[in-house]
Amino acid sequence: MPFHASVSAAREAYLDFCRMEKGLAANSVDAYGRDLARLADFASQRTDGDLPDSAGLLSYLDDLYKAGLGSRSIARHVSTIKNLYSFLLREGKISEDPTAALPVLRQPRKIPKYLNAGQVDALEAAPDPGKPNGLRDRAMLALLYASGLRVSELCSLQMTDLNLEMGLVRVTGKGNKERLVPMGSEAVKEIRNWMEQGRPAVLKGRPSQFVFVTGRGSKLTRQGFWKALGGYGKQAGIFRGLSPHVLRHTFATHMLEGGADLRSLQTMLGHADIGTTQIYTHVAKSRLRAAVDSHHPRA
Repeated sequence: MPFHASVSAAREAYLDFCRMEKGLAANSVDAYGRDLARLADFASQRTDGDLPDSAGLLSYLDDLYKAGLGSRSIARHVSTIKNLYSFLLREGKISEDPTAALPVLRQPRKIPKYLNAGQVDALEAAPDPGKPNGLRDRAMLALLYASGLRVSELCSLQMTDLNLEMGLVRVTGKGNKERLVPMGSEAVKEIRNWMEQGRPAVLKGRPSQFVFVTGRGSKLTRQGFWKALGGYGKQAGIFRGLSPHVLRHTFATHMLEGGADLRSLQTMLGHADIGTTQIYTHVAKSRLRAAVDSHHPRA
């Protein structure tokens, strides 16, 4: 059955639903948009732009494999397509869902990469405290490690989100859900240094509601921070795989090593499902192994 509606129109309706009703973050909506734009290109060549039926979707999946996409990318594409057609079915735009023909592609969960305490210390010491941007980057690194924020959450923080007296930061995460996350004294100290010495020097009288800003008064972008982080990683001797998410993983791992429970960690990370948080239980298992090796007489 071809579905006589264009992929482009369905894409726009679905993305509006994701923005307005589901309240998804802009990054998530952009990712869905890119996946569905690729499907629209395929449909324009095969079905005059109409939504593909089950045979068309299988052909599209075959094209993704031939294009050399990795298994994780393909699994993401399939998930996006299934969500699109499920939305169209609920809205009465189609009478049946052809995505049942698509395989369920489950990916094994990788143990996240994280840094040890010495690497964290070296990384946080890398920005130059004698420069305003160095003070900013020190504060951002300290806050990431102290709170486990996502980089998009970090860059979007506004002045009203900080309560330095109580050591709390208010975070707006995925789905526009708010949470309060405590931050340690070291992060508070670095943020105060930035706010009192670095931020005024960067802004030079310009107003800005954002905490971490550039000389134009705009917030530092995710890409800008990622680039800076790569440079600091090299200074600290960390050359491979360093990303803001590694610091989030490091926060979670070190919290569990220190005895935090999964429910508390789930709340601080902003995970909707504790199953997402359970990836960090590898730490608990390794700690149990070490405990047995250290204390059991026959270990």
